[in-house]
Amino acid sequence: MAAACLLTAHPGEAQKKPAPAKPVKAIDVTNLDTSVPPCENFFLYANGGWIKKNPIPASESRWGSFNELADQNNATLRSILEEVGASREKVKGSNAQKVGDFYASGMDSLGIEKAGLTYLKPELESIDQIRDVKSMLETNARNLKKGTGTMFNLYVGQDDKKSDEYALNLNQGGLGLPDRDYYLKDDARSLNIRQEYVKHMQNVFVLLGQDAIVSQQSADKVMAMETRLAKASMTRVQMRDPYATYNKKTVTELSQLTPNITWTALFSQLGVPSIPAVIVGQPDFFKELNAMLTEVELNDWKTYLRWHLVRRSAFALPHAFVKENFNFYSGTLGGAKQMQDRWKRVARVTDASLGEALGQLYVEKVFPPEAKQRLLNMIKNIQAAFGEHIQKVDWMSETTKKQALKKLDSFVSKIGYPDKWRDYQGLEVSPESYLKNVLRANEFDFAYNINKLGRPIDRGEWGMTPPTVNAYYNPSMNEIVFPAGILRPPFFNANADDAVNYGSIGAVIGHELTHGFDDQGRQYDAQGNLNDWWTPEDGDKFKQRAEVVEKQFSAYQPLDSVFVNGKLTLGENLADLGGLSIAYTAFQKSLAGKRPAKIDGFTPEQRFFLAYAQVWRTSARDEFLRRQVLTDPHSPAEFRVNGPLSNMPEFFKAFGCKEGDKMVRPAKDRAKVW
Repeated sequence: MAAACLLTAHPGEAQKKPAPAKPVKAIDVTNLDTSVPPCENFFLYANGGWIKKNPIPASESRWGSFNELADQNNATLRSILEEVGASREKVKGSNAQKVGDFYASGMDSLGIEKAGLTYLKPELESIDQIRDVKSMLETNARNLKKGTGTMFNLYVGQDDKKSDEYALNLNQGGLGLPDRDYYLKDDARSLNIRQEYVKHMQNVFVLLGQDAIVSQQSADKVMAMETRLAKASMTRVQMRDPYATYNKKTVTELSQLTPNITWTALFSQLGVPSIPAVIVGQPDFFKELNAMLTEVELNDWKTYLRWHLVRRSAFALPHAFVKENFNFYSGTLGGAKQMQDRWKRVARVTDASLGEALGQLYVEKVFPPEAKQRLLNMIKNIQAAFGEHIQKVDWMSETTKKQALKKLDSFVSKIGYPDKWRDYQGLEVSPESYLKNVLRANEFDFAYNINKLGRPIDRGEWGMTPPTVNAYYNPSMNEIVFPAGILRPPFFNANADDAVNYGSIGAVIGHELTHGFDDQGRQYDAQGNLNDWWTPEDGDKFKQRAEVVEKQFSAYQPLDSVFVNGKLTLGENLADLGGLSIAYTAFQKSLAGKRPAKIDGFTPEQRFFLAYAQVWRTSARDEFLRRQVLTDPHSPAEFRVNGPLSNMPEFFKAFGCKEGDKMVRPAKDRAKVW
């Protein structure tokens, strides 16, 4: 199961003193819109002023607190990258040299234009040399290693049923649109997107040198192949069932499922050692892929591989490719009006490719050690509050409660950055070519991942880079992880009162803890194994309560004729509801019976809920919202605020809401799990 998300200095080495943080007003009352009663629409009450003052930038599909903080982090990264890039004292092979040269190669727009497709030619030639299905699969394997492969996804992760072992996983893939439903829905919007996608592919094939007629034929062929793969793919809701995607097969059984693929040879090429079994996520998808290998013309497969090679490399190619990629993926699908500044795009790729090398430099500047300790204390308090909630629920038996508390006590917390930094020795980076650096970094990462097979589980590993503005729960590790990037205002403010911090980062902590007990996470035990530790009766009672949340969110309508998918977003909605409730309990305990004075006219309880709402302040373009509803397990921001609060009597009391107000659900319709 994938980690559930909310949306570093080397041990023994001296740390640079972090730059002093600029004063930040914990609750900015100018962000409120007091013309909207808090009991009618709390999201707009708390954020309407900010929304009016902050139109979505032309380069963005949405804009909110996450984006604002990411922008601050990007500015820090830029200063680091430009500093190390300009340094003449870089030691060859050092992290500073690799980070600096990687960034410099991406910023060398003149060099990239001059090179044209020179650095892509070896990859294109490998496709041209395909002569049969065997060589086609070998070429795709080569591309998988370089991060440009397609057809399916292959990676090493913890075995869901044996969390102390690594396993090789095979999953569906091969699509250029964000989801299978883009190929299969027949509404006007979906039909238009498919037409625009075909035009986009045609334009890319023209850039590769094909004439207009051949380019149209190429695009149509790719579209037909991807549609066939989409029809064989699981839906995102189906993939939320970890048992449905756990199909362990021996290599012999896998070969029987897909006789047109010689897996032993393919695994050998990919560096996979001899293994007893493979976990196949979607067997029906691989059956269809197997049939297509002989039913689809070889030249069509070559066209398909060219398309995905260029699609995945476009950001590192000349401007015509970058612009064409932006027009479709960010423009048509996201509604953005112009590209982000080049430095932002290159900094993001540098972070993705050399995340812990860059992250080490980042935390030296922005993450003071005392912030880590304060967060640890908050986690301890919120974890204890969660234990109290479990003890008090009236629908769960003592047998299941005992197992739930055991799992809660087993949670591991990671804060800021890894205890041990990743070693990038062996990765060659030079100023010569951005594309070459990207492909080398991808190949380095692929080998790093494959080399886990047969080794002990690395429990110190992180799934996000330190500058990331996000957090996650990993069920196989039973861990919650908070990168340094999110531990800044408005999510965490070392100078703010407890009401603000518990309402913001406290709710985030509670959210990630609750993921361990949502509709997916609850199916993993304290050791991180997929294992049903619930009594059948308690499992049924949980599902009944979860269905109330599902029904509530399925009724939300962000756009005309567009509704939230309550089944797809169930885990995140449960985590929001449970996390906020638990954080509120922990906040009340932190007061220890004291009543802090009002600030700006607001009680501590009101500031708690305002802080929570202002974390989710967001404006989004219609195109982004349509894509989010189809593909994202997170509900749109307005409903992440109003949804949980409409179920909480504590909120009603804080703002004097009464029965009949829009923010107050009738008692019989309220959701409460934890």
